[in-house]
Amino acid sequence: MIKKLVLVFIALFAIQSYAQETTSSPYSFYGIGTLKFKGSVENVSMGGLSIYKDSIHVNFRNPATYGGDNLKSFNNESRPVKFAVSASSTLTNLETSTSEDRVSSTSFDYLALSIPLGKLGFGFGLLPYTAVGYRLETNNNEGNLDSRFNGEGGVNKAFLSFGYQLTEGLSVGIDANYNFGNIQNNTVQFRYNDENEPLATQSQETNRSDLSGVSFNIGLHYQRMITNKLELQSSFTYAPSSDITSNNERSFSNITFNASGTEVPINTIEADLAASGLDKTDLNLPSRLSFGAGLGQPRKWFVGVETTTQNTSEFSNILFENVGATFEDASTYSFGGFYIPKYNSFSSYWKRVVYRGGIRFENTGLVVENQSIDEFGISFGVGLPVGTNRNPFSNTNIGIEIGQRGTTNANLIQENFFKFNISLSLNDRWFQKRKFD
Repeated sequence: MIKKLVLVFIALFAIQSYAQETTSSPYSFYGIGTLKFKGSVENVSMGGLSIYKDSIHVNFRNPATYGGDNLKSFNNESRPVKFAVSASSTLTNLETSTSEDRVSSTSFDYLALSIPLGKLGFGFGLLPYTAVGYRLETNNNEGNLDSRFNGEGGVNKAFLSFGYQLTEGLSVGIDANYNFGNIQNNTVQFRYNDENEPLATQSQETNRSDLSGVSFNIGLHYQRMITNKLELQSSFTYAPSSDITSNNERSFSNITFNASGTEVPINTIEADLAASGLDKTDLNLPSRLSFGAGLGQPRKWFVGVETTTQNTSEFSNILFENVGATFEDASTYSFGGFYIPKYNSFSSYWKRVVYRGGIRFENTGLVVENQSIDEFGISFGVGLPVGTNRNPFSNTNIGIEIGQRGTTNANLIQENFFKFNISLSLNDRWFQKRKFD
């Protein structure tokens, strides 16, 4: 039954992801798009908190969590193999000082498999890292359409992670990531005659960047019982700066519009970017540092705080230097946790449900018109058990986040968003000792 459920889940959201843009944020115009991945559904439901380690969920933010002890409930033979898949849907209200609009997007969020090998554990998977999806227009002094900007694409990440438990409670790990994807955008400049009527043909500039590169992330995780019931967990990760290679193309076209308003190129000229050294450029992915700690009672409750800083001011892209934006160092502060009424209750299903909640404050690092683009989110979620008597640890995770990004100051856009997240975290036993020869 679970296998059929997984196939339906993947097929449904794969269709939805290809049918719609994965983001509708106007701020994805800048850099390599808006940050798409902010952790698993369990993390996001706790305000982005990613310091907690257990044996039944994949923690994408800290590779050290892949290592650990075998489970007593599995006769100390192994930890479960973990499979995770997720998707989300976002409804956003775009608001300026004079108008507003509503957009929506649906996307695949991640797919991963984690396999234990004693104190060692490794995992691999795929996730969208950033997303580009915007349609912007500006007007001239006469109130007519002046420019139209369209963009799509983003950066994906394929990862291979290793974690190892050095001593009781202390684990270390590393992620090796291959970043790849493409960003496409075009700009149409509208011209008018003396009677203020649009000309039959207009001018269009089209750009495409194909991106690829390798990055790394190292992590430490520590946990110990400090009283008979109280457990401390702490987490540290560091991702050094790295480069992504961008192979670039640019063209200029005269276009007209058909009856449905679709752009039809009349003639196109390919720009010689090689002559100016812009056919192949490097983009710097800034270094990132995170640290957090929390307290809780195992299988009962947990509460923690986490801070993340990123040297976004180092970001550069020589191909698009004059886009009206700059970058400053980014930071995120998360506070959240979970509560389980009674994890082994036989009388009530809802007592075995995990209830999560959290809040986060984020400076994205983007500065437009001298305004820092900040983001705020408050989140809630539940983990619903769907396991069997043989493997009781599988669960469906549902999360809701309500938040805000940007500002209406300086004629900018404020995004008020509602995001629905869902994931499957499936666990199985692959490594069992034979009881009979």
